[in-house]
Amino acid sequence: MDPQLELNRPTRLPPLIPFSSVDDADQAVARLIEIYQRNTAFIRDAFREYCTRGLETGQRVRACYPALRIRIHTYQEVDSRLSYGHLVEPGIYMTTITQPHLFRDYLREQVRLLLRNHRVPVEIGESDLPIPLHFAFPEGEYVEGEVSEVPGHTLRDHFDVPDLVVTDDAIVNGTWRGRTNQPRPLAPFTAPRIDYSLHRLQHYTATSPAHFQDFVLFTNYPFYVDEFVRWARQSLAQGTGGYTELIEPGNVVITPEQAHAAPAAAAALPQMPSYHLKRPGHSGITLINIGVGPSNAKTITDHVAVLRPSAWLMLGHCAGLRTTQRLGDYVLAHGYVREDHVLDDDLPLWVPVPPLAEVQVALEQAVAEVAGLSGWELKRIMRTGTVATIDNRNWELRDQQEPVQRLSQSRAIALDMESATIAANGFRFRVPYGTLLCVSDKPLHGELKLPGMASAFYRTQVNQHLHIGIRALEHLREMPPERLHSRKLRSFIETAFK
Repeated sequence: MDPQLELNRPTRLPPLIPFSSVDDADQAVARLIEIYQRNTAFIRDAFREYCTRGLETGQRVRACYPALRIRIHTYQEVDSRLSYGHLVEPGIYMTTITQPHLFRDYLREQVRLLLRNHRVPVEIGESDLPIPLHFAFPEGEYVEGEVSEVPGHTLRDHFDVPDLVVTDDAIVNGTWRGRTNQPRPLAPFTAPRIDYSLHRLQHYTATSPAHFQDFVLFTNYPFYVDEFVRWARQSLAQGTGGYTELIEPGNVVITPEQAHAAPAAAAALPQMPSYHLKRPGHSGITLINIGVGPSNAKTITDHVAVLRPSAWLMLGHCAGLRTTQRLGDYVLAHGYVREDHVLDDDLPLWVPVPPLAEVQVALEQAVAEVAGLSGWELKRIMRTGTVATIDNRNWELRDQQEPVQRLSQSRAIALDMESATIAANGFRFRVPYGTLLCVSDKPLHGELKLPGMASAFYRTQVNQHLHIGIRALEHLREMPPERLHSRKLRSFIETAFK
């Protein structure tokens, strides 16, 4: 046979599933699941064939992501109070879908809103965007390295692999530029972008994305983790809060019956260990210890964002910059000086990151409730103001004149290394965000943390701080989703999906 013909064999594909109209959200999601399961199984079967007896030279195997599409024909007016669930201009809008079983509740709600607000059916079918081999395997199933019965050939000769050209944040960054006659984005992330982050979440946190809850706490100290685990086990044992189980790193499941048992000896922890106190409908709380620095803060929020959480909060420690602050005082951020630099290419520094009223009120109420103070007395322990985030942990060792002048001009009252990054990424990804910090030192005024002082501070203050964060998330959970998801987070022309 002519070698050139061997290199041009027709690509092996499953039968095409054309788009068809659906006017029921449950049916739409079921159809997406059906297409996804068929197509990923097709790729896995071909991979097993490749591993056992090899594929013929030049034989490529491909299956594509399912897609959801809608056609809007008018400038139909919708409730102007809504921040998502509708489209503002006529046109064809589409998004590729991955792991629809994981996103079942989210997809059902987004489709329901489209059907209600526009009164036209959605269309479900098969896209032309290939599913990479690496993303076609169920969670936890190991994909062997490049194994081939044909010398000189690798996986890339037969299967699609992740393509960074379609794995980016152009939609959320507002830089997406479509081709002529190409459908506009319907959701903030493409299927490959979501798959990429789901795999990264498993890697960084050592827990399945399926366990993540809609309300997220970020911290950078293990003391908060210890108290969260203690409180979570107590809540399970007492049956309070409607929580059903606690998931620890390694996907260790703690049921209410097991909550009384002493925690097992901790194994080697991942880079950013996460703990998930689950409630029905993903309405529980996830706590992630992100470690130190803006790079870690960006990394984890880049990936958590694809799960479309309802809100995330940063609970950490900060340097107090005012002489009137005391160790243990709280700082509720209402503005940020972004000297972290990790988001400069995605969200320019001239873009303000505004406070979100719903989150600010929830945090202030939580401080009052947990601390037992209100009104004027609350100001004794909490100050609202600007938080500066820097990328140099040892900034104190540089000449102080320039940084201190900038901090003074900004009216900053606290300095840390993560908060502005997390808030800015919340703004960028349209995830409601907030920051409540605790003053742990005052380097400009000679009050540094010494080992003994730090230990005493952590013992007395961490528990209260954590429970303030938990209570704030409980307040946010009680809000209707359409009220919590502020219109401040939306740009001129937005995707319909939250």
